[in-house]
Amino acid sequence: MQSLEVRIMKTKWKNASSLDLNGENQQDANGLCDMITVLKGRRPGSTPNRDSGMWAHSMTVQDYQDLIDRGWRRSGKYVYKPVMNQTCCPQYTIRCRPLQFQPSKSHKKVLKKMLKFLAKGEVPKGSCEDEPMDSTMDDAVAGDFALINKLDIQCDLKTLSDDIKESLESEGKNSKKEEPQELLQSQDFVGEKLGSGEPSHSVKVHTVPKPGKGADLSKPPCRKAKEIRKERKRLKLMQQNPAGELEGFQAQGHPPSLFPPKAKSNQPKSLEDLIFESLPENASHKLEFTRFLCSSPLEAETPPNGPDCGYGSFHQQYWLDGKIIAVGVIDILPNCVSSVYLYYDPDYSFLSLGVYSALREIAFTRQLHEKTSQLSYYYMGFYIHSCPKMKYKGQYRPSDLLCPETYVWVPIEQCLPSLENSKYCRFNQDPEAVDEDRSTEPDRLQVFHKRAIMPYGVYKKQQKDPSEEAAVLQYASLVGQKCSERMLLFRN
Repeated sequence: MQSLEVRIMKTKWKNASSLDLNGENQQDANGLCDMITVLKGRRPGSTPNRDSGMWAHSMTVQDYQDLIDRGWRRSGKYVYKPVMNQTCCPQYTIRCRPLQFQPSKSHKKVLKKMLKFLAKGEVPKGSCEDEPMDSTMDDAVAGDFALINKLDIQCDLKTLSDDIKESLESEGKNSKKEEPQELLQSQDFVGEKLGSGEPSHSVKVHTVPKPGKGADLSKPPCRKAKEIRKERKRLKLMQQNPAGELEGFQAQGHPPSLFPPKAKSNQPKSLEDLIFESLPENASHKLEFTRFLCSSPLEAETPPNGPDCGYGSFHQQYWLDGKIIAVGVIDILPNCVSSVYLYYDPDYSFLSLGVYSALREIAFTRQLHEKTSQLSYYYMGFYIHSCPKMKYKGQYRPSDLLCPETYVWVPIEQCLPSLENSKYCRFNQDPEAVDEDRSTEPDRLQVFHKRAIMPYGVYKKQQKDPSEEAAVLQYASLVGQKCSERMLLFRN
């Protein structure tokens, strides 16, 4: 039997005494960096008017939580923030609300694809792209017709296919407008049929369609894929309890219907039901899941009221039959699980591991919330409305975008109309609203200079370079008042 495992293991956190503060070991800072954040410099080669960044040697999870709630993100130990109103492609921080999350049809297809692979070893036919995953109407229709071929119902699919083909051909040939009387009669017939589920006896067709016009009434009417699926489900219910279903309808004087009422127990499966659905004992594959701490500027914390695994940065390993096929990097913070990135074996791209891992991380956030109630969001990084490869993140609903000016969260549905008109938008509709955590007392900003900690009010008296003040004030405005007082800004 083959298996897939996801592992979560821990490694020791690097002590502050070994951290490089300025190109050399600063032994005098030993112990100090364990408690506070040390930041230094700007990414080499970065454009100041497009993104701002700093190297984080050590950072508490609360500091980083507050930073990402102001539009920052980390890549390794580098923490950066796009200048939203000047960059060509504004990047808006996006978060999902897992407690209200419901998987879409496309999400369910990915989860079922994984279950079929694990249970039976089924591999999807054709090429399968992982991201982006656009849930467009065309995709939904294509998916419906793909399911038709698998339906086990008493109907002639060849006839159905021929009807569709002939209908399309007749519509293409018929360029003239139908007579109003014929059109009205056709609409009445369709309306009554859809309302009752069967042809109405009161419908009378007074005119025979001319060759090349209208549907051929000698053939069965075309049915939608959704109706066929419903019919299949009802037939299965009737087969399971034929006497009860049929007698119930005949006792009321009605003929047996192919569409009996839905069973009350037929509730949609939750995300956890789809992910953790039990597999048969003879399953073809086994998926296992593990987690372990990884190197990161975030300090690992295990408070008693926190999650069992603690806070910090983790690798989530996906093991298939003893072979690692994917690794996801996440940060577990006081209020959220933040997805950093995922890398996987391209031989398994047919499993849509990018989508699958995101759904697993949403489910994991729900699990952490059960013990730590304030941990209730899933951060997906940046949403770029003009970039299809980043736009797919908006399909994990409900979700919010961060206003780049006031740093409040706004439901994405309210943001999309504005983004259609302009790449850069202020989502907060209150014109009087301001950044509540804006830097109002820059002199209280903490600076690490010449192996000493001091407030900026003291540090600036020692400086003669006028550009130094502008740089420090820019830093204060970007990180906010709270972080500027807790973190240390390293200055040469």
